[in-house]
Amino acid sequence: MLNISPQNRNQIDTDGLVSTDMLNKAPKKLLRNAIYFLLIFGGIILLLPWTQNIRSNGQVLTLRPEQRPQTINALIGGRIEKWFVKEGDLVKAGDTIMFISEIKDGYFDPQLVGRSEQQLRSKEQSVVSYGDKVQSLDRRIDALIETGKLKVKQARIKTQQAQLKLKSDSIENQAAMLNYQIAKDQFERFEKLYKEDLKSKTEVETRKVAMQRAQASMISAQQKFLQSRNDIIDAKVELNAVETKFQDEVSKAESEKFTALSSMYEAEIDVSKMQTQVANYSIRNGMYYILAPQDGRITKTLSSGLGETIKQGTAIATIMPTNYDLAVEMYVRPMDLPLLQVGQHVRIQFDGWPAIVFSGWPNTSYGTYGGTVFAIDQFANENGEFRVLVSPDPKENKWPEALRVGGGAYAMLLLNDVPIWYELWRNVNGFPPDYYKAPVKKSTVKAKSNDK
Repeated sequence: MLNISPQNRNQIDTDGLVSTDMLNKAPKKLLRNAIYFLLIFGGIILLLPWTQNIRSNGQVLTLRPEQRPQTINALIGGRIEKWFVKEGDLVKAGDTIMFISEIKDGYFDPQLVGRSEQQLRSKEQSVVSYGDKVQSLDRRIDALIETGKLKVKQARIKTQQAQLKLKSDSIENQAAMLNYQIAKDQFERFEKLYKEDLKSKTEVETRKVAMQRAQASMISAQQKFLQSRNDIIDAKVELNAVETKFQDEVSKAESEKFTALSSMYEAEIDVSKMQTQVANYSIRNGMYYILAPQDGRITKTLSSGLGETIKQGTAIATIMPTNYDLAVEMYVRPMDLPLLQVGQHVRIQFDGWPAIVFSGWPNTSYGTYGGTVFAIDQFANENGEFRVLVSPDPKENKWPEALRVGGGAYAMLLLNDVPIWYELWRNVNGFPPDYYKAPVKKSTVKAKSNDK
């Protein structure tokens, strides 16, 4: 061993020894070259492109609500009589899940629907009878109106006859009064001539008799004239009586008609109620068999045993539809929300599928699947984050068929491509990722300009 230690008293002078110089220079050169290599390699790494992204955990679900797991509920209360399925069975829409029996005393009668239909038919016959009565009253009213018109016409003719007779008696009365005046004048002239001895007493008495006859004729004509005036009044009274009588009869018949109509409408209301009741009874009979709402697999039964009583709306089993469109929901911070848009590309890693993920180099990642942003919620959840729905990208490989709703996922929403040094600088300063927009196609720009 060489005595080259500084604490050794027998130290050998190494100055001028070639081997010692080589040993001292080699490590320094190697270290310097290593540092240069690392600096150059680090510079190259910093210049490499890096895809900015928003990372978030999520879970697998379905896009449509009817494709998600759901519970099968009892529409009515009842007693469990028989199960037709067990957990894990595959059922189709309309298959029977369970049969229940009635527990309400108002529905115990096995002939309830038949008896209700019989009551409905009787009530419908009642409506028909009321309708026939209304038609009969309509015919009676029409007959009364026609008869009334004839009676009124007859009374008006009598009134016109009385008026004509009044005119005739008035003329006769005027003629009788004129004859009486002439006979009176002649009698007065003869009486003057008799006083002058120009006429005999016999002639005077003859004229006096003629005057009295004319007076009697005048009084008889006046009596006929007054009787004719009285006949006109009687004819008018009879006309009013006829009109009033038939108006009363028509009003009475119409009142009976309206009463029959009211009874018919009430019977129609009862018929509608009974029809609804019969339909309800028939539908309720069909609810004793609880059916599968769609194709799916029974995952869990929530009620058990036979003879158990369940209430209306009680969940009896859960079913998972067989056909569904998968999606992934992820949550982002409000700071990242302006960077998102529908149709943006997403890389997804599913739980249970091994993957090698480089978040900044999605093209070199292995075991990830492509997706696009389908929808973005317009309001934040209780944690202050916004939900984003991601659907499969039709241009990428299909998602695994063994995926199930509720499975975990890790999503990376891809943004802009930047150098690694810029991404490090951005993270050190706490800046958000760069805003990214998909390039607008020229055809779209031309279409918009043509619209303007």
